Amino acid sequence: MGKVYLTGAGPGDIELLTVKALRVIKEADVIIYDRLANPDLLEEAKNGCEFVYVGKEDGRHIVPQDDINEVIYQNALKHDNVVRLKGGDPFVFGRGGEEALYLQERGVKFDVIPGITSAISAPAYAGIPVTHRGVAVSFRVVTGHESPNKKVSQIPWNHFKTDDTIVFLMGLHNLPKISKKLIEIGKAKDYPVAVISKGTTKDQIVVVGTLENIVEKAKDVPTPALIVVGKVVELREQLKWFEGNA
Repeated sequence: MGKVYLTGAGPGDIELLTVKALRVIKEADVIIYDRLANPDLLEEAKNGCEFVYVGKEDGRHIVPQDDINEVIYQNALKHDNVVRLKGGDPFVFGRGGEEALYLQERGVKFDVIPGITSAISAPAYAGIPVTHRGVAVSFRVVTGHESPNKKVSQIPWNHFKTDDTIVFLMGLHNLPKISKKLIEIGKAKDYPVAVISKGTTKDQIVVVGTLENIVEKAKDVPTPALIVVGKVVELREQLKWFEGNA
């Protein structure tokens, strides 16, 4: 029985990987990785390391989560060091908790290696601090895409009215709904919004607008992308320091 390392790959920029994550990648016998993990990280693996792709493409899952859980488990039966490499942080909408529970129930040892989440790093690379003195003292991170199998949404929209900064992950296709709901609960139509595509990478794209016009302005933005709602977006003009194509 081997050990599994549920490892955060960070937001995209390969230099934002943690030292510990790099170490286990170099020691791995097999790396089970998803679509959002920078594929360049695989080049750090030792000779003979196996690679298993279980990516979830936009709008469709190549491998269902239940099957991914079993893939991780089966590899733990065959290998000493199993790295489950996940974009961002394993426990921030990464289903890492589900994978950990699956392993725990089967007696498999695991470590969790946190990764830098795109929820804070992508806005930072766009020149948008999620908190800023005098502007925002808190921020909320929300899934932008709930499971279609849910009978009732768990997103507490009415609680968002007074939030300083809201970051929606994986919500680009639901941007029309997000904008509409926020206006319905009382956010001003001219409230600042930014859409950040492929944040922290050379392909980063940032589109800034308002709740009223962001859907039109961001209609051609590619995934993966996140949405930042809040007055902190207005700081971008002064603080933008990184432009992917620069």
